[in-house]
Amino acid sequence: MRKFSTILVAAFIALGMSVSPVDASNVVEMNKGQNIQIFSVDNSSGAITDKTVNKAFEESGLIVDVNNNMNSLFSKRYNKIHHKTYFLAIFRNDALILKLINKYPTIGLLTPLSMSIYSNDAKNTINISTLSLTGMARVTQIPATDPDLIEYARLIDVALHKALPNGVYLPLNYAVKSQDKSLTTEFTTEFDLEDGGTYADAKQAFEEELESELEPLGFVIPKSYNLQEDLLEKNGQDDYDFYDTYSICKFNVIFPVSKDHPEAGAFAPCSLFIYKKKDDDTVHIGFPSVENWIENLDISDEESIKALRSSQAMIVKILNDVTE
Repeated sequence: MRKFSTILVAAFIALGMSVSPVDASNVVEMNKGQNIQIFSVDNSSGAITDKTVNKAFEESGLIVDVNNNMNSLFSKRYNKIHHKTYFLAIFRNDALILKLINKYPTIGLLTPLSMSIYSNDAKNTINISTLSLTGMARVTQIPATDPDLIEYARLIDVALHKALPNGVYLPLNYAVKSQDKSLTTEFTTEFDLEDGGTYADAKQAFEEELESELEPLGFVIPKSYNLQEDLLEKNGQDDYDFYDTYSICKFNVIFPVSKDHPEAGAFAPCSLFIYKKKDDDTVHIGFPSVENWIENLDISDEESIKALRSSQAMIVKILNDVTE
C-alpha cells in the first residue's frame, strides 16, 4: 500500500440548519441548533431496562447489534462507576442505509448509529441520548432535507417514544460553536495488489493490520460490518469493490467523559468506514473527529479533552502507518 493523501475535512454545515416539524414529516427537534437529543422519563418502578429499550427499538425497525453494560466494565477496570446505570449501544436500519449509501457514501460515518442509556441516584429518570436530525446531517454533510435521512430521524423518534412511554426531550443549551473545526477525519489511499490478489484481499489485510495496531492501545471493535457483501450485493448492487465499517471504542476515553457527559454515547462507539468504488482507484477511509464530542457537548474539563484528542491522534497515526 502507498499513501496517496491524508485530509482533514471540515464540515461547514450551518449549525442552525434544521427542518420544521411539517417539512420533516413530523420529526420534532425541540433544541434547534443542538446536534444531540436526550429523551427522558421517570423510571421509579424500574420497569424500563436496557432489554426493554432493545425490544422497543427492534419493534420500531431499528436493529440493535450491541448494548454493553459499561458499569460492569468500568467497575472491573477502574473500581468505580459514575452513574446508577450506563449502557452504550449501537443500532441501524439497513433499508435506509441502502438508500442513503447510493447518494452519500458518508453515511458510513453513522453506520452504525450510537446511543447511551443511563440513570443516576439523584433522579429516578432513565435517559437515552442519540444524534438529532441536525447532528446526523452535520457529521455526514448529508442535507437535512434529504427524505431518507429525515425518515431515519423519524424512526429514532418513534423508537424513543416506544422505549420510554410518556418521555420528553430534555431542553439543551450547549454552546455549540464548531464551524471551523474538522468534524471528520478522512484519508485517501490506493491499494497495491499482490500478484493474483484482489481488492477484497487487500482490504482484509488492511483490516487485520488495523485491528492489530488498535488492540495494544486499548481500542476495541465491538462490531464490524461488511456492507458490500451483506447489504449491497444482496440487493443487486455492485458499485463497490468493498465497503466496510468498524465500530470503535476506547474505555480510557468514555470513562472520564461520561462522568459529566453520559450523553456522549450519542458519539460512542464511533464508526470508521473504508470503501472503494469499482470505477475509482481511490480508497476512502474516515471517522467522526473528536471535535464532535468537545464542541457539541460543550466539554471543558481538561482530563476529558486530553483523553479525546490523544485517542484521535493515536488513530490518525495508526491509519497513516497502515496506509503507507
